[in-house]
Amino acid sequence: MINWFLLVIAGLCEVGFTYCLGRARSVEGFQWFCWMGGFLVFTFVSMGLLARVIQSMPIGTAYPVWTGIGAVGTVIVGIVFFNEPATFWRLFFITTLICSIVGLKTLS
Repeated sequence: MINWFLLVIAGLCEVGFTYCLGRARSVEGFQWFCWMGGFLVFTFVSMGLLARVIQSMPIGTAYPVWTGIGAVGTVIVGIVFFNEPATFWRLFFITTLICSIVGLKTLS
């Protein structure tokens, strides 16, 4: 059970590093370095947790769940914080991705 918790945290850290990238593209100078520093920290934590999880969980399950959490979270962050469109088809396909993640969790 702890592996699933760590995997969710790793996926959320993936969302964190994409958020930092999104913020870094709109600033310059010192703020850019701060956001890129956050990007590096979130990346390091995310990859480290994923590496820890795959020691006792199949990579064929862990990696898709990790990327799925990151993808869904990044789309939500894009909609909420970066004014990206929330079209029907975008939300539909994100929903199917969530269903796939739940399916992998159910089968593992």
